Amino acid sequence: MSRIVVIGSGIAGLFAALRLDEAGHDVVIITKQRPKDSSTNWAQGGIAGILDKTDGEGKDAHISDTLAAGDGLCDETVVRLVVEEAGDRIRDLLKAGVQFEKDGQEFHFVKEGGHTARRILHAKDATGAEIERALTEAVSKSDKITMRPHTLGVDLIQRQHGDPSKGIKGIWCLCLDSGEMEAISADAVLIATGGCGQLWERTTNPSVATGDGLAMALRAGASSKDMAFFQFHPTALMGDNKKPFLITEALRGEGGVLLDSEGLKKYRNSDLEPEELSFTLDFSKEGSLATRDVVARACDQKMKITGEDNVWLVTDHLDTQNLHDHFPTIEGRLNKIGLSLGRDPLPVAPAAHYMVGGLKVDIDGRVLMENGEAMPGLYGIGEVACTGMHGANRLASNSLLEAVVFANKASEHFIKNPIDNIEDVPEWRAEGMLELEEHAPLIRDLETLRKTMTDDVGIVRSFSRLERANRMLNLLSGEVDLIWRKSLPTRELVELRNLILVANLITDDALSRDENRGLHWNKDLI
Repeated sequence: MSRIVVIGSGIAGLFAALRLDEAGHDVVIITKQRPKDSSTNWAQGGIAGILDKTDGEGKDAHISDTLAAGDGLCDETVVRLVVEEAGDRIRDLLKAGVQFEKDGQEFHFVKEGGHTARRILHAKDATGAEIERALTEAVSKSDKITMRPHTLGVDLIQRQHGDPSKGIKGIWCLCLDSGEMEAISADAVLIATGGCGQLWERTTNPSVATGDGLAMALRAGASSKDMAFFQFHPTALMGDNKKPFLITEALRGEGGVLLDSEGLKKYRNSDLEPEELSFTLDFSKEGSLATRDVVARACDQKMKITGEDNVWLVTDHLDTQNLHDHFPTIEGRLNKIGLSLGRDPLPVAPAAHYMVGGLKVDIDGRVLMENGEAMPGLYGIGEVACTGMHGANRLASNSLLEAVVFANKASEHFIKNPIDNIEDVPEWRAEGMLELEEHAPLIRDLETLRKTMTDDVGIVRSFSRLERANRMLNLLSGEVDLIWRKSLPTRELVELRNLILVANLITDDALSRDENRGLHWNKDLI
């Protein structure tokens, strides 16, 4: 049987590994830290989907909401495919042991921004962690799946050097425990490495989100799509927390409202309902429950006008016990800084959250080259891939759904079209390379990179700012390339090299656009 290397241990990678295992293939999962250190594990909200196959009206509404959120750039064929398969894939998760919240004997559904109905399954406010737990346990029971933690993918190995059309035959990895480079041969590689939120100073992503899989594939000849569209989540907790902490959109689905300081003062001194006072109404009639692109832009603009570091999420008009029951993870985190749901206004601000663009893939998850042809033996699934599902802006809680559907599609494609031709792979050539003794320049370059992306390639952009970013990124790219060519790989060097490459793609794509759509908003185009 064939051997497949899966890079990444989130929902997409783990689900694909289980499907390939069922078909009798050997699977090696490499993951940079621990298996649970993935964006899936950090996902609070849930997974959107219609379980009842006969509910045509419900599926049509989910499709319509997704297309509307995508601002005219979704691939409707893909959207319909994902929504139609939602029930089957969610049942697969249930069989794997995922325990979604129930209200009596029935599943409890919540509503988030951009959705016109309650259709989101959840495990209170720790849905990703529950999915990760169940899938990781299922993977651990297989004797044909090998989990390789603390293993960082560095570059893909082509079957014929310099010719991506010949395909991929393995991967070079850095074993972080030993510092040694290793070549792993494979009949196919599935990239499921997530996004690149670490490009910005504030992100809801884990530290592993450095664009590694995307960068590896691009260097091997893959093409990317829609890189300008990066989603900022409107409500990351500010305050006395060292890392941004996501406040799930489901809290606004239950009635939480965003106010600026003036609106908060009026709310405290009047009988008006908070939603009547929300600044978000100036941007959309949906107010605090508009799509993420709209709400994040509203928060960003309001903060720039007032000069304040945050806006406020108020919940004191809601049932406190219900909030504590449904959002225990958030309540626990708030308590650590002296806040509580149902009592205190929460200081929140947008933070980098989700890469909507990514590797260009086909309907089977196969990674495409610049000529539009699939690269043999290479698949992209989950956040790293741009399937066309999300268009210019992802609808809340569609990401876990898309990940599991395309993990299944990619696995099915390989199962039906197996490659069973393990080849010898070359060892990493390190002649003349020296151990990197000083990491201080890399740390400074990373700080400069994040500052550049935050200031110049954020929620609201301009041509002059993007051009400034482009010049700085080109300078950083050249400096890091000099270090790369003469140094043995380290995690810090590999990640910085990848982040700069991805940052260049995002900036170049943003510069090339002549209209505002979804998550790309250039004030010079208004």
